[in-house]
Amino acid sequence: MNFTRPRILIAISVVTFRAALFAYGPTGHEIVGGIADKLIASTPAAEKIYTLTDGITLERASVMADEIRAWDKNGVEDLGAFPHYRDHPAIDKQLRDFWRANPPTQDLKSPAPSHHWFHYTDVPILNAQKYADGKTGRSQWDVVHMISYCVDVLRGEIPENNARKITKPVAVILLAHYVGDIHQPLHVGAEYFNQSGQAVDPDKNQPGIEDEGGNTFMLRLIRGNPEEMAHRGLKLHGFWDQDAVMANLPPLSPTLSKEERYRKIDQAKRKLIDHLVKEQPTNWRAPANVALKNYGEFWADDILPLAREAHERLQFVNVHEIVDQDRKVMAGDARERNAPDHVGYADWSAKTVLEELHKAGWRLADLLQQALTSTSTTSAAPDSSRGELGQKKIVKQTLR
Repeated sequence: MNFTRPRILIAISVVTFRAALFAYGPTGHEIVGGIADKLIASTPAAEKIYTLTDGITLERASVMADEIRAWDKNGVEDLGAFPHYRDHPAIDKQLRDFWRANPPTQDLKSPAPSHHWFHYTDVPILNAQKYADGKTGRSQWDVVHMISYCVDVLRGEIPENNARKITKPVAVILLAHYVGDIHQPLHVGAEYFNQSGQAVDPDKNQPGIEDEGGNTFMLRLIRGNPEEMAHRGLKLHGFWDQDAVMANLPPLSPTLSKEERYRKIDQAKRKLIDHLVKEQPTNWRAPANVALKNYGEFWADDILPLAREAHERLQFVNVHEIVDQDRKVMAGDARERNAPDHVGYADWSAKTVLEELHKAGWRLADLLQQALTSTSTTSAAPDSSRGELGQKKIVKQTLR
């Protein structure tokens, strides 16, 4: 299987992160983890999960795979640098070992993969296809394969003393994040362009350079709320990570202090989590014939049509080649089209993100529950007679 080109690596300072690096940003990931925490509450799975994580909740764990990118700048030897999980020394050590085993690199011939590669896959979206239908953009170290890898570690099918240094505690922490990642459309599907700036399908012998998950394209909206319209220099990828998530929370006054802003976001986030826990998402369960270790591929196939639509609702113009960190990439503008359904890109993406965060939270809880309590590698998702999630009272069947 061909190795995908790594995304543009952007230096991270201790103080701030570039939104383009993350899927859904901290708030989105915390919503996914928070949903899962509530769904597994008071179950045998919860006891096993929190024993492995030394009491760290899935909501907290969900952002740790992004936090450790801060080590990329100076390595992991400085125990005083952010992040340092002082209250959980065993977890801190295991995460540092994981980083050492998977250090950041853009060298596809590196004997060790970069931990950056584990967060995404780049399936071409010009033509309808599934993850298994081609080779371009997939790799043995993409998010689909890493979800499977972590599941195998939790089930004892891969020993904890593996080359990637993914122990069972680290596997839980990574899954809390990767399940959110794979439900972000631009972390699964990508557009590829030829030298003339035309969209191509590289799986049909049409060489092209991908859009780096939207990291190299500027989003130009024609409608949206005042905050969205006021943005300049907004990257397409960053819009999906941050703006599309925050659009599902009440707007905040720009005059708020950082502390007050955080408090209000946290309150709104908790209210949204409570709502999404009570209402079961539509079509979130995998079919009974899908093996647990293959859930990542099933989820990728589930979101690929949304990744395609996320591009089809835009017009890519001024597409040109640039050199970034000694690599050739394609850049340009992604301009909002007038969609046939007359729904603005900002509104459509916000609704899409809400539905995907909802499914991701339920799927994360189910995946961990099955991985830690079942023995069959082909276990179906729980229903009313099987599994802990199925035993919970569902107030409504669907949000849709």
